[in-house]
Amino acid sequence: MSTETITLEEFMTGDYPSYEYVKGQLVPMPEPTMEHGEISSNIHFLLSTHVRQHQLGRIYTAETTFPIGKSGRKPDVAFVSQEQLPDNRRQASPVPPDLAIEVVSPSDKAYDIQEKVFEYLDAGTKLVWVINPVLKTVTVYRSQDDIKILTRNQTLTGEDVVEGFSCSVEEIFA
Repeated sequence: MSTETITLEEFMTGDYPSYEYVKGQLVPMPEPTMEHGEISSNIHFLLSTHVRQHQLGRIYTAETTFPIGKSGRKPDVAFVSQEQLPDNRRQASPVPPDLAIEVVSPSDKAYDIQEKVFEYLDAGTKLVWVINPVLKTVTVYRSQDDIKILTRNQTLTGEDVVEGFSCSVEEIFA
C-alpha cells in the first residue's frame, strides 16, 4: 500500500491508472491474468451489444474511476444508465455506476471483495455482479440481504437495471 496521502478529489482528478483509492489510501490493483481479461472482455461485449442496441446508457472498463462513498473504485466493467450520464464525460464520473461487475482475481481476498460490494451498494449502485472464474459462478447482489448465486446452466439478467439483458452464465466463461 502506498503511504502517499491524497484526497478523494485529488484521486478523482489525478492520473492513477493502477490504483484504487480506499479509506484515504492509494491501493495498487493487481495485474489482471489472461483469464481475468477474457472474462471481463466477454461480459463487456455481451453488455455493450445490448446497451448500445437499446440506447440504455454506457458501458465502462476498469480504467474508469467511480466515486463510491469515500473511495474511488474501478470496477472491471460498469454500466451507467442514460438517465445518470453526466453531460460532461471528459472528467471522472461524478456518479456511481448503476451496475458494477467485479471479476475475482487469484490475489483477491473474500473479505475485500465483500467489503467492495457493500461499498457499491451503500453508494447507490443498484446491482453488483461478482464473477468467480474458479467456481464458474456469478453472485448477484441487490442489497446486503438480497444475494443469489448463479451457476453455469442458469441465466444472468440485467433485471430492472439493464432492462432486457440476459445471457447464460456459461457465455461469460466461453
